[in-house]
Amino acid sequence: MTDERDIPDLSSELRASVIRLARRLRAEKADDGLTDGQTTVLGVLAVRGAQTLSQLSKIERVTLPSMNRTVNALVAAGYVERQTSTDDRRKVLLSLSPAGNTVVRETRRRRDEWLCGRLETLAPAQRRALSEAAAVMQGLAES
Repeated sequence: MTDERDIPDLSSELRASVIRLARRLRAEKADDGLTDGQTTVLGVLAVRGAQTLSQLSKIERVTLPSMNRTVNALVAAGYVERQTSTDDRRKVLLSLSPAGNTVVRETRRRRDEWLCGRLETLAPAQRRALSEAAAVMQGLAES
């Protein structure tokens, strides 16, 4: 990139590449019957711990009815458990079941394995460039 005119092109190329890579990584999951949204909710619960339906809805930026359908499917599959809060009996907390925890760990393992396999085929200079790009992309994601 030599001047500002290249920024729109870079933006378009980067957006398309990130979307394609994310789509490819999402295909690597432990339970092919799960939707991407369901898999994401399992990941949120794994990272953040027990959450309410409202919290999950806010985190994922979806409506409460939509999140409720997602959670109901995960509960029916045995991946999420509902528990009454010890501080407020009106509040229901959602957390990973042992089976849900297993699915999350296996999905992460498969995704890491797939990506590691692809990274191994790259030249060292390409891996260094991706390492630098990863830090930049993390900064963009957090902005």
